[in-house]
Amino acid sequence: MRLPTALLVAAFACVSAAGPDSLTPEQRRLNMDSFEQVWSTVRDKHWDPSLGGLNWQAVHDELRPAEANATNMEEARAAMTKMLERLKQTHFAIVPADVYGEMKSGGKGGESGAGGEGTPGIDLRVIDGHALVTGVAPDSPAAAAGIERGWEIVDVDGKDVAKSLRVIERKLQASTLREFELVQAVAERLRGEVGTTVKVEFLDGADRRVERTLERAKPRGAVAHMGNLPPMHFWVEARKVRPDIGYLRFNTFFEPEALMASVTRIMKECAGCRGLVIDLRGNPGGIGGLATGLAGWFIDRQGTQLGTMNLRSGQIHFTVFARPETFQGALAVLVDGCSASTAEIFAQGMKDLGRARIFGTRTAGAALPSMFERLPNGDGFQYAIANYISQGGKALEGTGVTPDEEVALSRRALLDGKDPVLDRAVAWIATDGK
Repeated sequence: MRLPTALLVAAFACVSAAGPDSLTPEQRRLNMDSFEQVWSTVRDKHWDPSLGGLNWQAVHDELRPAEANATNMEEARAAMTKMLERLKQTHFAIVPADVYGEMKSGGKGGESGAGGEGTPGIDLRVIDGHALVTGVAPDSPAAAAGIERGWEIVDVDGKDVAKSLRVIERKLQASTLREFELVQAVAERLRGEVGTTVKVEFLDGADRRVERTLERAKPRGAVAHMGNLPPMHFWVEARKVRPDIGYLRFNTFFEPEALMASVTRIMKECAGCRGLVIDLRGNPGGIGGLATGLAGWFIDRQGTQLGTMNLRSGQIHFTVFARPETFQGALAVLVDGCSASTAEIFAQGMKDLGRARIFGTRTAGAALPSMFERLPNGDGFQYAIANYISQGGKALEGTGVTPDEEVALSRRALLDGKDPVLDRAVAWIATDGK
């Protein structure tokens, strides 16, 4: 089962580690057991038994002393994290016990960065080193406070945002994960326990410094549960941007019934439309099978595949089951650096099949399916179990989806209330997809 959040590492990196208190003998034993479980899980369940030529036993022997000599939980987690970093792949992470507990309980954490689910309702992107508001959730504290698209977030609870972003930029300059991690770093500062407040300083549209104290509220959407995955807030938008062009946007590939009900509704409304836009910007992924379900509305050839997932035990083909009546109009898919996992599988697969044109910026390159389990010391362990190759033979991990048309947001466009990515997609559809 695919974890809905494509890159938990980015979010958890901002969470403070445990304090420097000495470990008890029992804690040391549990940490050692956890180290061995992490190592053996990768050895036994990674889709590539050779790990790309990595000497996994040597990695174990090198880092085991660091685990044995750890004096606190921070050092214990660091040894396991360094071991996983040798794989050079996403979707492998150690999650502190308190954060893992918050995930499983739906979030009852403390203040900023402590794992709470509360948010002021701000969607953001980092553009040219600046954290910009790209959207404000309806009826959110941010909306009530008059926050507008294009405003720059310069300070959160007394911490300079630009300074932190520069550090991350330097470390991830050449990585496809750069935008995702930059956005997560700022978003994590804004999050906290529902009912608490966060003090945010902005630059408004006239570049005047504006300070707002914003309450953290429950995220937009309804709470959805599935299996052992953490609870997710799911929302979907389905409307027309023009009388002859439909628009579908949802925050994650989750909640199958609600998602497919919305898709069914927009398809009925757009039965005679010239085209449809599916906006996957900021969508971190979710349940892999929903990509094939969504594709079935647009592919009329039975047996068509979006791609193949390679596991140690075999392969899973992402086969599209075409619906009796499919949408025949032009299809535009919008993506950005915060589109990941299942969102990438859908976008690249539809592009390979020649059924969609992709607009926006390169995606996160994080398409590995992963599992989640609790370690003996109480921490969580996320690990990938398969690799994904698109129908066109492209490995998305570490490369991402390259749009057919590169179109980026800008602060000026946001302040003017424009969306150049959506506008370009609509213009393409208006010319009959030519």
